[in-house]
Amino acid sequence: MSARRLDASALRHWAHAAVADLISHTDEINQLNVFPVADADTGTNMLFTMRAAWAEADSCDAGDDVTAVAAALAGGALHGARGNSGVILSQILRAVAEVTASAAEDRDGVLADITGPLLSSALRHAVTLVVTSMGEAVPGTIVSVLHDAAEAAEEAVSAEAELADVVAACAHAAGAALDRTPTQLDVLADAGVVDAGGRGLVVLLDALCATLTGHAPRRGVYQPSPNKSSAPSSAAHATPSFEVMYLLADCHAEDIEKLRAALEELGDSIAIAASGFGEAGGAGPGHYSVHVHADDAGAAVEAGLAVGSLSRIQITSLSGGGDRHPAGGWSRQRAVLAVVDGDGAESLFTGEGAEILRPQSDVPVSAQQLLHALVNTGAAQVMVLPNGYVAAEEIVAGCAVASDWGIDMVPVPTGSMVQGLAALAVHDPERRLVDDGYTMARAAAGARHGTVRVAAEEALTWAGACKPGDGLGIAGDEVVIVGADVVAAGAGLIDLMLAAGGELVTVLTGDGVGPEIGEALAEHVHHHHPGTDLVTFHTGHRVDALVIGVE
Repeated sequence: MSARRLDASALRHWAHAAVADLISHTDEINQLNVFPVADADTGTNMLFTMRAAWAEADSCDAGDDVTAVAAALAGGALHGARGNSGVILSQILRAVAEVTASAAEDRDGVLADITGPLLSSALRHAVTLVVTSMGEAVPGTIVSVLHDAAEAAEEAVSAEAELADVVAACAHAAGAALDRTPTQLDVLADAGVVDAGGRGLVVLLDALCATLTGHAPRRGVYQPSPNKSSAPSSAAHATPSFEVMYLLADCHAEDIEKLRAALEELGDSIAIAASGFGEAGGAGPGHYSVHVHADDAGAAVEAGLAVGSLSRIQITSLSGGGDRHPAGGWSRQRAVLAVVDGDGAESLFTGEGAEILRPQSDVPVSAQQLLHALVNTGAAQVMVLPNGYVAAEEIVAGCAVASDWGIDMVPVPTGSMVQGLAALAVHDPERRLVDDGYTMARAAAGARHGTVRVAAEEALTWAGACKPGDGLGIAGDEVVIVGADVVAAGAGLIDLMLAAGGELVTVLTGDGVGPEIGEALAEHVHHHHPGTDLVTFHTGHRVDALVIGVE
């Protein structure tokens, strides 16, 4: 198979593959993490940073513009950077974006793909940006691995190698440099590990090889050597209490060293990374991502406030406990993802603790959108409520990829939002996964549902002829009620559904449907079905005037 060009499509594909590969290597990387702090989160932080980069590139309307995709990756990584390793990763992606943008400018704004020479320049620029952000280059860290990868790229380009061969040379050199890291940093040798950040970089380069050629280098599993502990030695200095991160804006370049000096007095593991981008990359000039480990988190924040304005302030305990992320890179064990339409529906479902995915326009949700939302829940197990907005084949496709990514996805068969609400009401994250899924599916099945739409033209239905403006009560895929208006059709549909019994009627009103509709239906149920309760929520969904459920 011939090698692929690194164009906009391939760059997106690489980001997707990088996230997948980091998921599968997160535990391995975390176990290697002893420097600068043995907090076992390097893999997790690189995963979440790369995930943010992928999400930005995947959602941007860049088409075939490789420059815009590179900028989106960099901007997403800057805003989503987690931890020291995440800041470093954001600078590597920034280097790719800046070199790509410069090349496009030299070509009057047109750049079809990233060539071997451009990739080589990007890696060399990345070394400079990373060292600048960290303040110094520490041998035996990701900087060493990146440096050797950049040198290998330059040598391959000098030999006029093709892009795929340049990337292969980078990956090989990075792997060799990773193996040498314990000889360069005593704390790694003492723990019997290679550098965790360097291992993460090798994963990214291997993913790029696979993207371009269809296969990646074969590597063994890196783990602490026998009889050695990955815990810090007693001679090591005490771990600071907090990891502090924030985005800094409106800061003059000359104030950055003042900030670095202030942070050095408070703690260590300091990284200050400039965005270097305009709006296309997600941040403008004068924006920085700041990271520090310190005992006094408040003082670290105040140091930033002294030189600019702050946003996205994150303060995380480094001492362990309930706020630490579990193995696998997920911030929690289980979540519910509901596909809903309408602002009111979003408020209703989020109020019950669900994560939300909203369809775009009238186009059904794709497997890619579903996968995107699954990863963004940050959970290892996700109960999915499709609510009639996701085709079965897209659910199956999304489930297959989610499984490969280490996510346990459980689709709950909800055909409408009222069934989704019924399922959500019995969700219990403390139950076993299979028990939770069964209970939610059973609750959904117990909620019969139908919809009411307004007829747009004359037609002959199973329930008789209709004319424009009539209300159509729909159960399954068939019109079963034709009424003079929405209220008449809704009342008729409720009567039909309650014929089989029921204690609670739920009515969701759509976009443009006023509160008087719900009031009229409540009055109808009160007079014709004593003992049955009716609740109404304005969800603002499209297409259907009403969604009705009976439990």
